[in-house]
Amino acid sequence: MERSTALKSLKNHLNKPQHTIIIGPRQIGKTTLVKQLAEQLQKDNELVYFLTFEDPVILEAVNHHPENIFNYTLLPADLPADKRLYVIIDEVQYAKDPSNFLKLLYDKYSPKLKIIATGSSAFYIDKHFKDSLAGRKKVFEFFPLAFDEFLHFKGEDDLIAEWEQMKKRVTYQGLQRNRINAMFEEYLIYGGYPAVILADTEQEKQEMLKEIVNSYMKKDALEAGIKEELKFFQLARLLADQTGSLVNNHELGNTLQMASSTIENYIYLMQKTFIVQLLSPFYGNVRKELTKMPKIYFNDNGLRNVLLNNFSKLNDRADKGELLENYVFCRLRELYSADNLHFWRTADGNEVDFVVEEQLKKGLAYEVKYNDVQFKPNKYKKFVEAYPDFNLECVCNILTKNDSIEAIRL
Repeated sequence: MERSTALKSLKNHLNKPQHTIIIGPRQIGKTTLVKQLAEQLQKDNELVYFLTFEDPVILEAVNHHPENIFNYTLLPADLPADKRLYVIIDEVQYAKDPSNFLKLLYDKYSPKLKIIATGSSAFYIDKHFKDSLAGRKKVFEFFPLAFDEFLHFKGEDDLIAEWEQMKKRVTYQGLQRNRINAMFEEYLIYGGYPAVILADTEQEKQEMLKEIVNSYMKKDALEAGIKEELKFFQLARLLADQTGSLVNNHELGNTLQMASSTIENYIYLMQKTFIVQLLSPFYGNVRKELTKMPKIYFNDNGLRNVLLNNFSKLNDRADKGELLENYVFCRLRELYSADNLHFWRTADGNEVDFVVEEQLKKGLAYEVKYNDVQFKPNKYKKFVEAYPDFNLECVCNILTKNDSIEAIRL
């Protein structure tokens, strides 16, 4: 299966001299993506090599000296004048000093050498990339599949066009609407990890999600030097249970009998390994009224649900509102820069779930409600009066008959 949008963005960067660095959660298909890129390059008669730093022999060689990479490829000096050497490196973060490795190769061999590298964890990239590599790299950040990609991986490409129609017309009642509803419910429960989507049964999906938690989250924790692995996972479960809520490190520390600084460090690791993301408050004009604590969201609903061990159908869930809100967060994260995405909350409890600042003091605001009847416009009078240039809309559950066009748009 191909992630066409992601692949297109990478192809568009191939002619640039800068290194292409691909980061994102484990098991979202980064290796598959770069292998597909290698196949495309080979079809275009380019010189391309695929190496992985999980191979201890290759890793030992490049750790001894970066130019030992050419033990496994052609030398750039041996290339025909009209050719360029493409080297794809999987798991670049395992190098002893990936920053120095990439910097030396860029400074000495660019533009005849183009490196495309994947890294499973931004935590390791941050930790080991002591040089900023400014001007020498472009970082592409990929996440679990969006809903239209989910439909493609499910073999439901015919539903994608119908989904687009649903976004445009709130009263749309096409013949495939029930199928789309079923697909969207599955997506909210099991998320967007490719292997999970492609699994045949619900039991297989659940087992694969458990494997992601038990193996890959554990691997990240161990490699990061987490000493209290049990409490790390307990914290992840607590955060899953308060998706969309404020993160109070002091309260979480009291619950787990840990220092708040340790809680902060563990959440930082979860961010850098793409488990969670923190959403910062929007300050605007009334900074003194607003909370400084961030809100917590998961980068995948399936990962959240496996931490809670809850795969119940939506109608049987008390947290269906949180699932919808987490979906909206992930969708907004795709559409807008993270720097422009916030929430608004006052000390006396007035809140708007998401604020998108498209321009200075102008943009969009979204309140998420599972049922549209729960949306009471008068509750947001304070926000509307303070920020008249932010268009406030309600995002409601698209699986109900009373859905709104604002919900469909996302």
